[in-house]
Amino acid sequence: MSEPRPDRHDASDPDDTFEEIVDEATQRDPDLAVIEAGSRTLRAHSGQPQGEAVPARPADPETDKALRAVEQELAGRWGETKLEPSVTRIAALMDVLGEPQRAYPSIHITGTNGKTSTARMIEALLNAFELRTGRYTSPHVQSITERISLDGSPIAAERFIETYGDIKPYVEMVDAQQPYRLSFFEVLTGMAYAAFADAPVDVAVVEVGMGGTWDATNVIDSTVAVVTPISLDHTDRLGTTPAEIAGEKAGVIKPGATVILAQQPVDAAQVMLKKAVEVDATVAREGMEFGVASREIAVGGQLVTLRGLGGEYEEIFLPLYGAHQAHNAAVALAAVEAFFGIGAEQARSLDIDAIRKAFASVLSPGRLEVVRSSPTVVLDAAHNPAGAKAAADGISEAFSFSRLIGVVGTSDDKDVRGLLEAFEPIFAEIVVTQNSTPRAMDADALAAIAVEVFGDERVQVEPRLDDALEAAITLAEEEDEYAGAGVLVTGSVITVGEARLLLGRG
Repeated sequence: MSEPRPDRHDASDPDDTFEEIVDEATQRDPDLAVIEAGSRTLRAHSGQPQGEAVPARPADPETDKALRAVEQELAGRWGETKLEPSVTRIAALMDVLGEPQRAYPSIHITGTNGKTSTARMIEALLNAFELRTGRYTSPHVQSITERISLDGSPIAAERFIETYGDIKPYVEMVDAQQPYRLSFFEVLTGMAYAAFADAPVDVAVVEVGMGGTWDATNVIDSTVAVVTPISLDHTDRLGTTPAEIAGEKAGVIKPGATVILAQQPVDAAQVMLKKAVEVDATVAREGMEFGVASREIAVGGQLVTLRGLGGEYEEIFLPLYGAHQAHNAAVALAAVEAFFGIGAEQARSLDIDAIRKAFASVLSPGRLEVVRSSPTVVLDAAHNPAGAKAAADGISEAFSFSRLIGVVGTSDDKDVRGLLEAFEPIFAEIVVTQNSTPRAMDADALAAIAVEVFGDERVQVEPRLDDALEAAITLAEEEDEYAGAGVLVTGSVITVGEARLLLGRG
């Protein structure tokens, strides 16, 4: 597949017809030319994407009521933590829906940390080259509609409701034929694949829910498989070592695909490389075939030079904090280069202006996201020790807080001690709390572990999240000498999402 040209027509021009776009692409891959022409013609009617990262509840009362009804029906199914490891049910649903997931090429993303941020970057890069994208990620920060995006924006509530209504009869048909009903995540996956086919999209960017081999998303035949850093998480389901976890995640690698492999523990990398050899897949490794050449702190983010599969891309502004986001950017760039055949089929680079524009537009809600000033309140969805270490390093590098107060609410199935130990060096004090879901760890139980890590004098308990936020902000404002104090809310995507709403960002 050839590289898209950076020059492009104004999608609002009525003369920018399908035929004209194809005609001007005579020196490019004809299949890609037709795909892009169709995409750009569609966009002439639908307008440019809004880029809204976290949608609010629908303003229309009837739409909001209908969305809540769908959410309630989905909530009545198995939750995301209750699994029967198999793709049998989702495969059956795809069959009765007419295999919508095969209507477009896809990039499949697995790993432990960084999947959603990497998916957003890949999506932005593809959009910059005029490809119409569908993105499926999980979990959501605030709205369930965030999980399914078209052209960089969460699917509209009305379309979410319509898509559910369209596939509901088929879901019920599969439910009746299987020993277990389709789960919450399986139904959402079916909705995403159907919505992408209906759009239609030129390429889908799909994040696994958990693992890889038996994950519901793994009914696609992706040409590019991305593996973000693997660490210990979901050990009760995926394995207790990086190698065991890698064995499950390697299931996304399809025969003949290109594997973009982020920096990994040695044993995890060995498993991935072995799988690639078995299925005759091509591997590009961070630190070898691609990587971060340099990075420096900049106002509002960082300035990076990335070494891609086709050469160096200099002076890229990334409006995200932390070294981990620079590495995510390198992985995302390599994935898009691989999708366009660069590195294997072609020795050329993508257009640098398009790359810069794409990265500068990237948003990643709940990932070292500043949501308030005076004092500064930062949200980060770290929920395991590796994620907490990356967040701690990122906030220490990007902010000059004289004193940092932590607000932590976790799920009860996580390595809570490991997470707290990662944050201990940067938190002056910690306010432990809990979010509103049944999976939340009880605040008192969390406090008991926190006292062992931080000591009794540095721990405050506020079971209600709103009280915890107020207490942390009060601590940050306590004395004049701490005028440069800040607050970091972390421990869970759910905790961060609820805090975001409470702080007026919903």
